[in-house]
Amino acid sequence: MADDPDMPDDDDDELPASEVPDAGWPEFADGAGWPGAEVSSYGDDDLVTDRPALGEYGRARTAREDALDERQLRELERRMESQRTPAFPLDTRRSVPMKFLWRRWQKLAMAGRSDIVDDFGRDPRATARWEPLLEVLYSRWFRVETRGLDNVPSRGPALLVANHAGTLPYDSAMIVHAIRRDHPARRDVRPLVEDAVFHLPYLGPLINRIGGVRADPENAERLLTRGELVAVFPEGVKGMGKLWRERYRLQRFGRGGFVKLALRTGAPIIPVAVVGAEEALPMLGKVTWFAKSIGLPYVPVTPLFPWLGPLGLVPLPSKWHLRFGEPIELGKEYTAEAADDRLLVNRLADAIRGQIQQMVDDTLADRQGVFR
Repeated sequence: MADDPDMPDDDDDELPASEVPDAGWPEFADGAGWPGAEVSSYGDDDLVTDRPALGEYGRARTAREDALDERQLRELERRMESQRTPAFPLDTRRSVPMKFLWRRWQKLAMAGRSDIVDDFGRDPRATARWEPLLEVLYSRWFRVETRGLDNVPSRGPALLVANHAGTLPYDSAMIVHAIRRDHPARRDVRPLVEDAVFHLPYLGPLINRIGGVRADPENAERLLTRGELVAVFPEGVKGMGKLWRERYRLQRFGRGGFVKLALRTGAPIIPVAVVGAEEALPMLGKVTWFAKSIGLPYVPVTPLFPWLGPLGLVPLPSKWHLRFGEPIELGKEYTAEAADDRLLVNRLADAIRGQIQQMVDDTLADRQGVFR
């Protein structure tokens, strides 16, 4: 069988020692390792050890080999440095023209920014900046009347469970402002807001900066563990997306996540009824065929939107009523392990939903009109 021409022949004779190529770099007359290399001198401060450096096969390295390795390293460093782009320090760069305008622009861009932001993105300065607008909506535009604020505890955690209504979350803003304005303890409320709202341009970041938190059980549990007031709207997007013919009819309360939170944390549940939000932005219809492509569950159709553009989202001056019911202490009757009982959780959620529905019906019966 013929030998493979690509395979080396083991029977080839070894080359004479004089013809074996040198494994190191080629030597030149000037003693440099490469053409054009700078000749460098070596001082006497080289590292000296008792044991000689070992080369290949355990033999001691010679001074010539050490010098050759050092020369090769120096040449590699020189070539790398020569191909690098020079970096100039900031103080040697050309100065920017009209520095005073740039300084003013930087101050203007950073105006109103807060140095203190909590774990969920709440900015105290932004909250204070929007207080006047919320006050106008609360006292002048919606003319909100509250009842039962003394049922909200002055300290410790609590879950404010309310019905959801309106195309935009004005109801959560009014609940937050009512407790901060009229409650004796002036407590802050952290509302849990649906993810769909955070996808809206400008409105999503704004709600986050003034205290809104993404609706998530872990976020709510962390807030309750810290002893804060948390407002939840178990109807979710279904509550905001109710049509005019379905007004003030509470939708299903999901899977009872707020009940699980109350059982696990021991926080009391405060039922809240909101009346007036349905008339502020009455939804006559909604478009869904292209809404998901822009990150929204639907595009609302109201008497003014989209006909007037963004002005169509300005709410009508309906009369609002907020009712805070007596606390529901689930922790006194059930243990934390009861949160894993799905049937019990659903039964409690339906009972609380029925109580809030009764509060809404009673408030509707007592009010004198939609706009007064």
